[in-house]
Amino acid sequence: MKKIFSILILILFFSCNKQENHAYGFYYWKTKLSLKESEKDVLKQSTLTNLYVRFFDADKVDGKFQPVSVISKSENFRSSKHIVPVIFITNRIFLYIKDSEIDFLAKSIYSLIDKRIKEFGFADASEIQIDCDWTAGTKNDYFKFLKKLKALSHKEITSTLRLHQVKDKVTMGIPPVKKVYLMCYSTSSPLENSDKNSILDIQILKNYLSEVQNYPIKKIDVALPIYSWGIVTNHFGKHKLINALSEKDLNNEDLEKISENEAVVRKDGFFFGYYLNKGFRIKVEQIPEQTLDEAVNFLDRKIPKFNIIYYQLDERFIRNRNFNR
Repeated sequence: MKKIFSILILILFFSCNKQENHAYGFYYWKTKLSLKESEKDVLKQSTLTNLYVRFFDADKVDGKFQPVSVISKSENFRSSKHIVPVIFITNRIFLYIKDSEIDFLAKSIYSLIDKRIKEFGFADASEIQIDCDWTAGTKNDYFKFLKKLKALSHKEITSTLRLHQVKDKVTMGIPPVKKVYLMCYSTSSPLENSDKNSILDIQILKNYLSEVQNYPIKKIDVALPIYSWGIVTNHFGKHKLINALSEKDLNNEDLEKISENEAVVRKDGFFFGYYLNKGFRIKVEQIPEQTLDEAVNFLDRKIPKFNIIYYQLDERFIRNRNFNR
């Protein structure tokens, strides 16, 4: 009887300490809002009520602030998810910007967001997410912009947070928001000669986020990568990216595989929509499930509770994926 009681206690202990799966959702980062059947199915199964949609980029073109790649919507787009507008703003916008220009930028961005929401027939957004890789030199003006946008919109303004902005928080500053989205990808440049996976390297992630539990903003959600690409290197060591390549794409008779994720072009020709010369090298970077699991397990020890937003919702990236972590 005593033995049975001890076993029951152990079962209860492990049940109570078992980490529940994180609620999860997706970013949508194309220029036209339209879902294929496989994307609809995966989105429907997601456990967050939000879909994070990039509405447009904001950049400085010929000295003027301009919206770039403004999203359009297919007539047959339907989703029960609440649409959260995401705006990517280039860091250079905030270089040498004047206070009057910050006001103009905030008004222009909010006006275009509001216009698109009404045109698309979406429910009014309660949150606007701003994505900007701000630096020590632009932080003050970026933070002013966030405050101005909040005052104008009366919405919850949230901000993405990159790894270096966590590690160097004293230099980089803390954005004036109540919630951030920690971008756990782009751990290094894909254009460098390196044996590391530039999309997500666990050791680099752990190094940058070793003190993330001390970050002043406690409401943190986590963005994880499910995308892939190919890095093409020519004879001069120059690189370019081909989006959405996977290791299986290297199974081509005109490519000589030199490892599971690398190949050399055997002869001149068109590959994946690009003309490549004989001798060019192709390195595919994609993120295995094990790496995502390891990232989540590490973050579970650092951040009390968080949701996961996968980047990005695309038929090419969602096949055979496990989203429950």
